[in-house]
Amino acid sequence: MASVLKRDTAFENIPSIKSKTLRINLNPDIYGTFAEIGAGQETARHFFRSGGASGTIAKAMSAYDKDFSDAIYGIEKDGRYVTQPRLKKMLAHEMKLMEERISREKHPERLFFSYANTVATIDFSKRYKGHGWIGIRFQLEPGQKDYDEIIIHVRFKQNEARLQQETLGILGVNLIYGAFYKYDKPRKMLKYLYDHIDKDTIEIDMINFNGPNFKNVDNRLISLQLIRNDMTDAVMFGPDGNNLLPAAILYKKNILALRGSFRPVTKVNMDMFKKSYDIFLRDQDVDQERTIVIFEITLSNLKASGEIDERDFMDRAELLCSLGHTVMISKFQEYYKLVEYFNNYTKAKIGLTMGVNNLVDVFDEKYYRHLSGGILEAFGKLFFKELQVYLYPMKNAETGQVMTSNNVKVHPRMKELYKFFKYNGKVMDIIDYDPEIMHIFSRDALKKLIHNEEGWEDMLPEGIAEIIKERNLFSRKHLPSEEEIKESKEVS
Repeated sequence: MASVLKRDTAFENIPSIKSKTLRINLNPDIYGTFAEIGAGQETARHFFRSGGASGTIAKAMSAYDKDFSDAIYGIEKDGRYVTQPRLKKMLAHEMKLMEERISREKHPERLFFSYANTVATIDFSKRYKGHGWIGIRFQLEPGQKDYDEIIIHVRFKQNEARLQQETLGILGVNLIYGAFYKYDKPRKMLKYLYDHIDKDTIEIDMINFNGPNFKNVDNRLISLQLIRNDMTDAVMFGPDGNNLLPAAILYKKNILALRGSFRPVTKVNMDMFKKSYDIFLRDQDVDQERTIVIFEITLSNLKASGEIDERDFMDRAELLCSLGHTVMISKFQEYYKLVEYFNNYTKAKIGLTMGVNNLVDVFDEKYYRHLSGGILEAFGKLFFKELQVYLYPMKNAETGQVMTSNNVKVHPRMKELYKFFKYNGKVMDIIDYDPEIMHIFSRDALKKLIHNEEGWEDMLPEGIAEIIKERNLFSRKHLPSEEEIKESKEVS
């Protein structure tokens, strides 16, 4: 590692793309291969042009023909080429060749790397702007057997293939440079990926860090940075904590989404999920094998005192993951934006599970004043085709009345609009709810937990209280203010 770090200040004040490639080329220890498919050899080109490439590049290739590609890396089960498994095969194959063909006896200090991308740029009709997988497998110590690895997925926004290729080349340079010189600052490295790139030209919607030098990196927190840095609109991660590609998870799927703060997840949250999921699956058009359930948290629900509390976020995430659920973090405060996002990936059935308070908010005009078409424009996107709302009732604390879609109070100007969607079957009541838990709210459970009052354990799903105690979750949190409680968009 010292062989990299001892040159760490050479071009610190010259962050141009040429200076980055030249710095790597002039480091006698960094040595590797470039394998680029689908958009030319744009990254390798920068290294060749800056000079001194013979000290860095062992091989640069583009197995552009599919038969050649299959002969080298094997055939994918799904027959696709722009996939994460394909990228991983490319990285593994090229690194294996490096180890086999470059003598360690002759080059004991060499730090090997394999850089690869597999990309589809914009098509001729310009209907699909393209996307790609980019990654690097590398060593920070000579002979390091457990390689470090960074894998990224990008979505192109530019309307010309040439521009996309140029952007891809710059991004590749930033990734390789960051891997060797900024690996110890993964959050900063994330921002550096956009050096000399406008954010409106390319979207990074997934990144995973793996390997011995990233053992303390939590990829869920890294995914949160993608949202905070305006690199993407939504990120997802699974129960194992690894980031997931939304497009791959949502593609052509039936989607049931539950929005909440889940601070912490309660019995009501789980009752909402189970009961709405049962209804969802009874739909004749819904195939369980092609169905995904998403627990979604909006960015505004992660904020306390105007700032995102990452530890608080991780506490919620750990509990949802322990229950085996897929979690999505989004920038979408309004439901119609969430549905619009889902519609980018699927035309199948979409279900939204929500509480009465959420439904009232959906019919509040103040959320749509920025739209030229106002609430009608938003509803045209929200209740698009196959969308269904599953409404969980709420008991009025003062009167004891159970509020459902039949007696919910919306603004007088919205009554007729509400009736239109209600009586066209877009809003369905969950009728087999558990009346014994209707008094439970996340905010009340959190208060009891922090004050160490009795009864909070009984408000949570089985096993969750034990996890909170064992991992000391939420104990560092201050009580939510009354303003926070009022502004919260909790489903419970």
